Amino acid sequence: MARDHPETPDGRYFVAKGRLWRRTDPRLPDAERRAAVKALMQARRDVGRATGDDERRDARSRVDAAKHRLGERGPVWWTDGAPDESRRAPWNSSYAAWWAALDDATRARGAPQTP
Repeated sequence: MARDHPETPDGRYFVAKGRLWRRTDPRLPDAERRAAVKALMQARRDVGRATGDDERRDARSRVDAAKHRLGERGPVWWTDGAPDESRRAPWNSSYAAWWAALDDATRARGAPQTP
């Protein structure tokens, strides 16, 4: 991971800006993962370059498709029946005890940014 965000012990999420974000499916073959990341980065650039609503919608749709390919959206990639807790605050989730046990510096890396 490019940034040093806290990761849940089960490897399903990382915490950024005070929210749980689903990680990429670790079972993806490397070539497939790299292709999806490349498509995601291109689509994100295209969102920023869009000059109209149609272009922006198309680019955002491609961002969503790449995130689905990566397993970061859509059906969960784990098989134990645990629900998706994406975008929940870790202290208000099944990870609350883990979050509380982290040291202050680690929690700060995943905390919401203050202006």
